[in-house]
Amino acid sequence: MAIIDTWEHYLHNYDEGLGLVYERFVLNDFLGRLRERFDVRTVLEAPLFGMAGVSGINSVVLAQAGCQVTLVDDHPRRARGVRAIWNELALPVHLVLTSDWAHLPFPDDAFDLTWEWAGLWFLPDPEGLLRELVRVSRKVILIAMPNRWQLGYWLRRYLLDRDFFLHVDEKWTHMGRIRAVLEDAGARVLEQGVLDVPPWPDTVMPARDVLRKLGIRSRRLEARFSGEGWRWSTMDYYLGKDPTLYDRVMRYTWIERAPLPWRLKALWAHHRYLIAVPPSS
Repeated sequence: MAIIDTWEHYLHNYDEGLGLVYERFVLNDFLGRLRERFDVRTVLEAPLFGMAGVSGINSVVLAQAGCQVTLVDDHPRRARGVRAIWNELALPVHLVLTSDWAHLPFPDDAFDLTWEWAGLWFLPDPEGLLRELVRVSRKVILIAMPNRWQLGYWLRRYLLDRDFFLHVDEKWTHMGRIRAVLEDAGARVLEQGVLDVPPWPDTVMPARDVLRKLGIRSRRLEARFSGEGWRWSTMDYYLGKDPTLYDRVMRYTWIERAPLPWRLKALWAHHRYLIAVPPSS
């Protein structure tokens, strides 16, 4: 299932699967370190979609830390659903609708952190948004996209979910292209690396569906990835319904935490990122 046709489902069903919860938790920790490093107090996430699963909750950890969070979307019904989710979490958020990603309705240097996660390839004008993220940032810019070099990407591309790639622009998985746009807009790239490196490939698909698409029929294997005990929900953790979830999931971070060069980890990492500072910084 692709994000482009499942976001409505996840506005009400918070069971995302182990892979997505892992992704959210390692991203949360990364954002926490970034917040401390740059003394981030105001945040713009645009677009609010990109990660599969529940839309609009990538910046929750920043709001929990006291940051003022602004989210941008281009779909009114999804934005209303995201608003309801943040209300359920009892967290403040400023939601903004746009029809033009190249002209965001904010002044220059309006936010400490501007960022996006895996959303560029869905947009009609990714370059325009990148330039806007530079313009409205006063301290730091974070850009992350799926890593096209890891095995799961190619399994998905050519075997598991070929239709998905008819709806995205794969050029924006090339970090060199993104870097060139940021630098042309005056930003200075400080760091590049990888994030989200669990011991499984990134298929963006429930494990039982992967087995089915690969033609593997095994009740024993399917039972391992389904049933009442196979619920993984970051929202349950945020809402206090599953307080041990973080510890259970982070047991899988042994590759993530291994002291290896990021270029070596890139053979398996699910995402690559760039950290940049704007011209005014």
